[in-house]
Amino acid sequence: MQQLTFRKAVEADLAAIVGLLADDVLGASRETIRPEDADRYREAFSQIDADPNQFLCIVEDGREAVGTFQLTFIPGLSRGGSKRAQIEAVRVSRSRRSEKIGEAMFKWAIDYSRSHGCALMQLTTDKLRPDVHRFYDRLGFEPSHIGYKLRLS
Repeated sequence: MQQLTFRKAVEADLAAIVGLLADDVLGASRETIRPEDADRYREAFSQIDADPNQFLCIVEDGREAVGTFQLTFIPGLSRGGSKRAQIEAVRVSRSRRSEKIGEAMFKWAIDYSRSHGCALMQLTTDKLRPDVHRFYDRLGFEPSHIGYKLRLS
């Protein structure tokens, strides 16, 4: 593994990011890399890119995209007016798993969130991912809440 580079994604990274999202047991059924769906991803990217509370990260090893995640900074009144970082859509390339890239991504994301005034980082994870749960436990995350979702479309 070379030196990992963490940077804000640009529109030219969309194919790599969607590829990483789709290269996953659960993502394979939720994401599509068909050309006719590209406009939806471009629109979503434009909204993320325009929002100062969003940071869509692409992680590269040399010139190869090896990971991605999205940070959302959430200002709030609870916890004494603390800001939270929500980390979502965390993916490491299937061919590069078990190389400690995920750990490096979380270390970077935690440090970046702290530097932006966040007092807490939170995430959701699918119940069907016991290996990922052990990974989050190892990083110090605690399964402190029960999450609920309501599908709107």
